[in-house]
Amino acid sequence: MNRDNVAGYIFSAPFIIGFLLITFIPMCLSFYYSFTDYRLVNTPSLVGLKNYLRLLTDLRFLNSVKVTAIYVAVSVPLKLAFALFVAYLLTRKIRGVTLYRSLYYVPSLIGGSIAVALVWKELFSRNGLINILLNSIGLPSLSWFGDQQIAMIPLILMSVWQFGSSMIIFAAGLKEIPNSFYEAAEMDGANKWQAFYKITIPQLSPVILYNLVMQTITAFMVFTQAFVITKGGPSDATNFYALYVYNQAFKYYDMGYASAMSWVMLVVMSIVTVLIFKTSKKWVSYDQ
Repeated sequence: MNRDNVAGYIFSAPFIIGFLLITFIPMCLSFYYSFTDYRLVNTPSLVGLKNYLRLLTDLRFLNSVKVTAIYVAVSVPLKLAFALFVAYLLTRKIRGVTLYRSLYYVPSLIGGSIAVALVWKELFSRNGLINILLNSIGLPSLSWFGDQQIAMIPLILMSVWQFGSSMIIFAAGLKEIPNSFYEAAEMDGANKWQAFYKITIPQLSPVILYNLVMQTITAFMVFTQAFVITKGGPSDATNFYALYVYNQAFKYYDMGYASAMSWVMLVVMSIVTVLIFKTSKKWVSYDQ
């Protein structure tokens, strides 16, 4: 017990045990179940690649892929752009800037909760605040969660609203850019936009890459908003991938099929992440 390594093992034991019981072992079981016909009430029976081949003919699965891809493609750039904009404002020398950073970070702490999703649902309901504001300027009320064309908009806005974590990271990156760069650019006659495009973006590109990867992965796993607010409707317009996996597993009890979907998503997310890193060689600069 007096050895130096013992203390390390003791303090790391909760994480190691939790990782094995909550992550690693369930992942191994999920991989096995993906090759079985398992409906929670029967003993798993091997079916080979049947579950994976079934994905190719499942129209609802293909729709969930499309819906999730649209959500990721729209929400992630908007979220990062808004986070960078707010971070840029909050790195200026103004009074109470630390308080403002804390307040803007709050939505990221509570934004994924059930309670906030319910509040968001009320805001965009038929008689909610958003429609009241539209009526006040002479525009008609919209059926935000009843129209396939606009049902995803509130969910995207909710994602953008949770920009706090990205904003904090952007703010830290902005503080690391030397002021001498901007002073030199000003002496050369560059305006603020040119300085932002030629100095801020290149110097901040490693941070942008990190936020892009993390937020892309998070967006692929979107679940709570659709589960609480829309239930995947109307007509599967917000039936995101994770929600469809959940329904297959715990609504239809098709655990084998849900496991196969989960592993396909893992592969897709890995491919997207690799592509981001591959393309980053063309736009990320590590020169200071």
